[in-house]
Amino acid sequence: MEALFIFAFALLGLAVGSFLNVCMDRLPRSESILNPPSHCQVCQHRLVAKDLIPVFSYLWLRGRCRYCWATIPKRLLWVELATGGLFAFLYWRCNSIPELGVMAFYTCLFILIFVVDLEHGLILNKVVYPGIAVALLFALFLPQPWIMQLKFSGIVNFAISGGIGFVIFLLIALISRGGMGWGDVKLAALIGLATGLPLVFVALIMAAILGGLVAIALLIAKKRGRKESIPFGPFLSLSTLVTLLWGSSILNWYLGLI
Repeated sequence: MEALFIFAFALLGLAVGSFLNVCMDRLPRSESILNPPSHCQVCQHRLVAKDLIPVFSYLWLRGRCRYCWATIPKRLLWVELATGGLFAFLYWRCNSIPELGVMAFYTCLFILIFVVDLEHGLILNKVVYPGIAVALLFALFLPQPWIMQLKFSGIVNFAISGGIGFVIFLLIALISRGGMGWGDVKLAALIGLATGLPLVFVALIMAAILGGLVAIALLIAKKRGRKESIPFGPFLSLSTLVTLLWGSSILNWYLGLI
């Protein structure tokens, strides 16, 4: 029976991933995510139900529009698969309905931020600000750290954590004079609200390590010039999801080393 529920939640994740793709396409262009209905970006033909089945429509059409044969971006397939897989994993891992709902929300939020910043170099206020508002509500009505299982709780904890993330990245942005975007500063505040103390440090340090390693690898491979910036939002998003899932274990492992 549990396997059936996991499969059902995976299907829900595929559908949510399809909606996230709409958000990724339209929000950076300041378009409505509701109107007009889904359509081909090349020929503008309205898509019907059989064109919108997550994953299966892409595979059946071999990654091309049914009407004009334009190539459909592979990102649509990967986002749907990733969201479906993560939803299945969350259902298996989470111990309660509130934990499952909150983790599903943060998964969707940070997947959206990850892809938009990777593709457009933008961390959108219309995504981050509602995320901050929802994170505050979670901290208010779910004061216990049901994910991290630490001894810190309460909205004060999460508010301080959000302030720490904001101040640290604000200082970096001011000192670097353009090396750090203001979108990253706001995202750091959201990350603090989502993770709480002391896991905000785990998320931010992990993002810095991942970003540094990738930057070094790209410079060695000479795929990017030294003056070309690398979006930091994807590293922050990925490290936050890892922290929400395994942050307490990572922290305990590190403390055990010292």
